[in-house]
Amino acid sequence: MNEISFHVNGKPITAEITPRTHLADYLRESLCLTGTHLGCEHGVCGACTLLVDGEPTRSCITYAVACAGRDIRSIEGLEHDVVMAALRTAFSAEHALQCGYCTPGMLVTARDIVRRLPDADDDRIRLELAGNLCRCTGYNGIVRAIRRVLDLRLNFETVPVDRVSEMAPIETATTKPILKIAKPIQPTGDGLRQTLSFAVPRDILWRALQDPALVASCVPGATILSIAQTHITGEMAVAFGPIQGKFNGSADVTYGDYEGTVLGEGQDKISKTKLTAKAFFSVTEADVSSSVLALTINYSLRGALAQFARGPVVQAFADEIAGIVGQTLQAKLSGSGTMIAPKRLSAFRLAGLVFWRWLRKLLNLAS
Repeated sequence: MNEISFHVNGKPITAEITPRTHLADYLRESLCLTGTHLGCEHGVCGACTLLVDGEPTRSCITYAVACAGRDIRSIEGLEHDVVMAALRTAFSAEHALQCGYCTPGMLVTARDIVRRLPDADDDRIRLELAGNLCRCTGYNGIVRAIRRVLDLRLNFETVPVDRVSEMAPIETATTKPILKIAKPIQPTGDGLRQTLSFAVPRDILWRALQDPALVASCVPGATILSIAQTHITGEMAVAFGPIQGKFNGSADVTYGDYEGTVLGEGQDKISKTKLTAKAFFSVTEADVSSSVLALTINYSLRGALAQFARGPVVQAFADEIAGIVGQTLQAKLSGSGTMIAPKRLSAFRLAGLVFWRWLRKLLNLAS
């Protein structure tokens, strides 16, 4: 974690942020500034555009730690801006938005055009908009809206075309050796931690964890296809409402002294989303008749379904799965019943968990 300070919408912020957290993710998930939208997450669509030191910036490919000492303005911070107020009115009058997903980034770019190019014609406006994609309007309404504001000749100081904000000095660093291709892919994404308590002795729980078929029967959507010693192949069906996926893949398990690791990878056939994950688990004794399972997972999700790999959604998903696995495995080990893990999770319950997490975070920020 790196401690950095910057200004967000005029407010000084000091926070500890991981080096690979993107600015858009930090604004949305830590500050609840959800006006900055995420689309392609490759810096192509422009939905995430905001201002850093007055310059339009793709926040989905900008690391938050790289903005130390900078002034950041999201769409929320431009509410009382003279140009933005005129653009909002013009966008509404010229029907320059439909679904509205591209609109925050489009407005930020439009503001830059108005301030920087007061004499721009329609062709130049379209050229400047090339980095902001809209799938609804065909751009005609957007161009008309910008033209309307340009024709107002608002009284503000224009920014020179060649203006470039001063950048912080770039430090040199030594890169790590490149991994050999023959080695398994190591996930470098986000991490999850779960702790589950069981009313069974440690030895019983440990023996159960060494039975992949038993563990898989407790996980919603999991199916084992083959087991060859410590190499496992299988599939995992996931669903969030109408969004569904089925990951086919493999995993290698190693066991130690009441601890072990799982390194796996898989891919959804339809969306081509790729998942790599590394899990570490350990079993400790709470007392003679009970034990605790600690689980840490580092994962990386790349592809169309990666839009759901965000803090609140993933954490709610993980909490729900952990609860089901714990209850199902406890029932099987204690012989108290034949509880069966559901084939899929409730989208409504997950949505509720995400909402309450967001609300608690918002209340904490307000206090």
